[in-house]
Amino acid sequence: MTADDAMHRVEELLTHVWMVRTFLKHSEEAEEDDELMEVVRDLYDYTLALGAPWNEKNAAEYLKQARKKLAKLRAATARFAELQPQISTHTNFQMANRSLAAAVREIGEILDSSS
Repeated sequence: MTADDAMHRVEELLTHVWMVRTFLKHSEEAEEDDELMEVVRDLYDYTLALGAPWNEKNAAEYLKQARKKLAKLRAATARFAELQPQISTHTNFQMANRSLAAAVREIGEILDSSS
């Protein structure tokens, strides 16, 4: 996989991260839970960090930033997995948890294999 291919695939996977973030941000549960809002902010921060390199189509910088911020994205994903059963067991929250975990896992695999 070329650096450009890796950048495009990570960007596709970020659509899942963004949708989970949006779902959580607009949920009633988030209004009442500071820890959940911290997860929302961390997901936003990861996406924001990649915005400029994506707009410039600078694959090297994009992947550098993606790797640099990956630990924080993984931590937010783990934190949501921990919080989710306490916040809500509704299917929407369970699927958001699974979607986020799958996207972040694949992002990590891409970044690990393209270094």
